[in-house]
Amino acid sequence: MSKARLVITAVLVEGRSQSQVARDYGVSQSWISRLVRRYTLEGDAAFQPRSRRPHTSPTRLPQATIDLIIELRQQLAGKGLDAGPHTIAWHLQHHHQLRVSTASISRHLHAAGLIEPTPQKRPKSSYIRFAAELPNQCWQADFTHWRLASGADTEILSWLDDCSRYALSVTAHRRVTATIVVTEFTKAIDRHGIPYSTLTDNGMVFTTRLAGGKGGRNAFEAQLHRHGIRQINSTPNHPTTCGKVERFQQTLKKWLTRQPRAATLAALQTQLDAFTDEYNHRRPHRSLPHHATPAVIYTSRPKANPATRLDTHNRVRTDRVDQAGSVTLRVNGRLHHIGIGRHHYRTRVLILIQDHHTTVINAATGEVLRDFTLDPTRDYQPTGAPKGPKRKKPQT
Repeated sequence: MSKARLVITAVLVEGRSQSQVARDYGVSQSWISRLVRRYTLEGDAAFQPRSRRPHTSPTRLPQATIDLIIELRQQLAGKGLDAGPHTIAWHLQHHHQLRVSTASISRHLHAAGLIEPTPQKRPKSSYIRFAAELPNQCWQADFTHWRLASGADTEILSWLDDCSRYALSVTAHRRVTATIVVTEFTKAIDRHGIPYSTLTDNGMVFTTRLAGGKGGRNAFEAQLHRHGIRQINSTPNHPTTCGKVERFQQTLKKWLTRQPRAATLAALQTQLDAFTDEYNHRRPHRSLPHHATPAVIYTSRPKANPATRLDTHNRVRTDRVDQAGSVTLRVNGRLHHIGIGRHHYRTRVLILIQDHHTTVINAATGEVLRDFTLDPTRDYQPTGAPKGPKRKKPQT
């Protein structure tokens, strides 16, 4: 017999007082009073377990927002784009002016049966990560296979900027050769400038260093040497060294799978151009500050080149505009306050420093908020805007 039945029997059948029953059974008298009242109204139904769910949930998301989360998930997944909680949160904030935590989004996706837990995956914190500080400091390259609707095999060659994840060149070919690598690399240089270094695997189209010393440099290595570009190759059997371009190709293939299978090489190139535009300009990237798009980071920062001095005087740091409308920057051991404007309070920014030349950029939009030369003798770097309301000139 349950404790509830024993209490009801003791109070209503035996006639014992509620205070005495509370002491005997180790329960509160208020609970006994509620139980007796419920038993009087409902009978034996009062002994059935009841939900502890609160009658109201003031912090619960509106149903319209929950429906929008599920709709975004289906739309993004249908296009072959990333549709995780972080990406959905970015779209909610930038396209619908809604701020929802990734935990809430994940919870509602789980409830809708749209997420399958994968506890066997290796945690991201276990990986050793590296990234270039400036655009064009390092270009990664690789090629992957893709099959046309006719069954013909093709290869897709990709050039990716390591710092911004900007897709510099994505082209389709019957077969990637050393000549094609040089041709596409030259086109990328003409559009984006000469990079400081390149990072590739040890394929023969990229390097002959594992060919036993036969044949000397290939065409790609010779071009790097002419431009003074540093060549970096991954360690054999370590594909994670070129992980960024490998991950880019995975994202590309996921998107291509959702498209009609191209019948010709030209049709495939048209699809690649559409994906590159979406990837660079509209798709938020989780690895970038504040999930910015690759184009925002690539176009807002100074570019490295073979002659760039990459030392501590060229820095990139992140900050948030404080309540006074400024951010802080330490130069040569001295802390400086840079005025941005109170209306930018809580805005996340990127600060680009080349010696004393300083540029402050909105991390989400790429908008330049300040571009000036820092005065090392002053603690506060004013915006130069006039303070207070403009005074009217007296009429004469």
